[in-house]
Amino acid sequence: MTRFIAMLAAITIAIVLGVTYLLTKGRGNEQASCGASTVAGGADQIGGPFTLVDETGAEVTSAELLTKPSLIYFGYTFCPDVCPLDAARNAEAVDLLAERGMDVQPIFISIDPERDTPEVLAEYTDYLHPEMIGLTGSAEQVKAASQAYRTYYKAQPAAEGEEDFYLVDHSTFTYLTLPETGFVEFFRREVSAEDMAEKTACFVNQG
Repeated sequence: MTRFIAMLAAITIAIVLGVTYLLTKGRGNEQASCGASTVAGGADQIGGPFTLVDETGAEVTSAELLTKPSLIYFGYTFCPDVCPLDAARNAEAVDLLAERGMDVQPIFISIDPERDTPEVLAEYTDYLHPEMIGLTGSAEQVKAASQAYRTYYKAQPAAEGEEDFYLVDHSTFTYLTLPETGFVEFFRREVSAEDMAEKTACFVNQG
């Protein structure tokens, strides 16, 4: 009986260790201590190189852009409610982090390149936060960036005669990336600015 109990205990420990490994796969133990969300397939399945167009009309790469901790959001400027609220929340989190002495940049990537020109994005992001970076590009460039972060978007048909007034369905996650490390965490839209700042600070300190 004693031997059986010992074997059972060993099996239990092995299972626990295996589950822990799967949950933290692609992340360091330090990052796991920040309460990182579980990502199907591992955190290394999200993120990757992209090339987009900034607010000045110049092409920029992710390597040139992501040189500091960044909060990345995919949306569009004609979005009537969700995007402004999410982007404003991200901007507030950045300000809360700045109060802690942490330099985190908010990034807004448009999934509506037909209407979101560099000029339109510049006006939009400047209103939300002076440090927010707006990015657009060709349809192919935007699609590649979206696929890298596993986001979803789809333009809805416009009413006849109102071709410029259409909505775009899209996912609403915000992605935290760190230099050298890449993607480390995502935030759902119900997360408050305070909670986002707290968790981001943990990752930045551990990174």
